[in-house]
Amino acid sequence: MGKMAIYPGSFDPITNGHISILRRTLTIFDSVTVAVAENLTKNTLFSLEERIEMIRESVKKDRKVYIESFRGLLVDYVESKNTNVIIRGMRALSDFEYEFQMSLMNRKLNKNIQTIFMMTDYKWFYTSSTIIKEASSYGGTIRGLVPEIVCQKLKERFGYQ
Repeated sequence: MGKMAIYPGSFDPITNGHISILRRTLTIFDSVTVAVAENLTKNTLFSLEERIEMIRESVKKDRKVYIESFRGLLVDYVESKNTNVIIRGMRALSDFEYEFQMSLMNRKLNKNIQTIFMMTDYKWFYTSSTIIKEASSYGGTIRGLVPEIVCQKLKERFGYQ
């Protein structure tokens, strides 16, 4: 199987920025597992099953991408997958502080786990799942910012054509 990286997140919903990070990760690693967090404290728009379905549809042609859900500590999940690499995407300096704190906590919990930060491509710099959901909730055009399946699901969720 080769060296695998774990790309964790809530992916509520997955965006083209996420897809870009995922594809770029595959230029470095042999495979990537998209680990969808089953975070019971986070209020998500889409259920865990819906998020996994959208990711699966978005990457269905790539046999080097695996999609799973996890609950609990990320470092425990990473270790259970027999790897030690976490991929985190960053857009701006504002992402860095939070991601840096999480990375240090993960290192404290398991010193063998390494976090690799990947900067987003410039064209996705301003996109986030939160902004996508907000724009979509008001009927804004999000085509081109998210995979087509996400456009469809957001339209259904917010009840517009």
